[in-house]
Amino acid sequence: MEFHLLALATIIISSAVFSIEASKQGFSIEIISRDSPKSPFYNPDETPTTRIANAFRRSTNRARLFNSRTSDSISPETAESVISGGAGEYLMNISVGTPSFEIVAIADTGSDLIWTQCEPCDQCYKQDAPLFDPSHSTTYGDISCSSKKCSILKETGCSGSGSGSGSGICQYQYSYGDSSSTVGNLAVDTLTLGSTNGRPVAITKALFGCGHQNSGTFSPSGSGIVGLGGGPVSLISQLGSTISGKFSYCLVPATSRGKNTSTLNFGSNAIVSGSGVQTTPLISKDPDTFYFLTLEAISVGTKRIEFGGSRFGKTSGNIIIDSGTTLTLVPQDFFSELALEVENQVTGTRVDDPSGFLSLCYESNSNLTVPKLTVHFKGADIELKALNTFVEVSESVICFAFNPIDSGAIFGNLSQMDFLVGYDLQAKTVSFKPTDCANSP
Repeated sequence: MEFHLLALATIIISSAVFSIEASKQGFSIEIISRDSPKSPFYNPDETPTTRIANAFRRSTNRARLFNSRTSDSISPETAESVISGGAGEYLMNISVGTPSFEIVAIADTGSDLIWTQCEPCDQCYKQDAPLFDPSHSTTYGDISCSSKKCSILKETGCSGSGSGSGSGICQYQYSYGDSSSTVGNLAVDTLTLGSTNGRPVAITKALFGCGHQNSGTFSPSGSGIVGLGGGPVSLISQLGSTISGKFSYCLVPATSRGKNTSTLNFGSNAIVSGSGVQTTPLISKDPDTFYFLTLEAISVGTKRIEFGGSRFGKTSGNIIIDSGTTLTLVPQDFFSELALEVENQVTGTRVDDPSGFLSLCYESNSNLTVPKLTVHFKGADIELKALNTFVEVSESVICFAFNPIDSGAIFGNLSQMDFLVGYDLQAKTVSFKPTDCANSP
């Protein structure tokens, strides 16, 4: 059997640049593990067990924030996103400005705003890399309060002379569920993305936040956040028609003996087609940041367990698919029934999780066999492999990679590994194709 810890990510930038208008044929970028030695977040003192335990904790914290963001008790005026300040499982190197200035940011499918720390910084969290100085960029421009772009975000106000008449600078205030926050100027500048063909893509006049007051649990290794959600200011939405609303990724298991980088694709490169493709509707719900799917059931072997819904919905749009959450998380009552059936069908020796986080764990020896799980989304039956359903938490212990949460439901990245997962925001679908991601182009 094949098991893994996790594959998290960072985008690699090349040298030559071409404009987004020239990229309509599609482009791809490489992503690498957050815990790879190539990552600025890498801590050589952490053991594999510590790394996976930390990822599990981030998954649970992130789930709570998803739930709070969709809660009816949240006021529409509340500027609250969905992640812990440093909880993102993917990292992204992009460049901002002219000349280009490279930043390392959390790439997050659960939020929208693109922002980075900027000089002059009145109140910033400690950052290892230099801060972006907009005065050094010839393509930087603040958004005025009278601009229509200022009204795209609800969390904006005016500052500077003439603010009462709407002629001041548009300011944003964006808070996260763990009380982390960023405040600054809403601005435009050129953003540059790397490409696997060696010709990075420049997005001119991209809308982003230039943060001058940022605080909370952000890591000093990072410089901000790149939102990949479905809202109007996300990177995906700003790429818009140039990518025909299409993006996809193929996450490589960390134990792969092939390439150790994963791929994020845009436009025509992101089309998922051919034998074995399963497609399910993407459900439009509030907030539009999140990617909602409809989970009908999960089968353990031939035993089908019906999903009774979650806080996100009883039937339609009852689960979020998220590449920034490690585990697949479901309500307690459904998890109890699912875990019991998995336990009934596993042959192996039960042990405790060394981290104390997961509840269904076994000795990872040659006598261990695990059942096949099939996730039944509306119109799509996704057959998971052992590497999707069990995770190695130490050299001798593997655990069931699903966990309960109080409410809501999230289809996490362990369940998505070795699938080409494609989002088509125009057709409103998500497609899955079993793929050896380590050996795919």
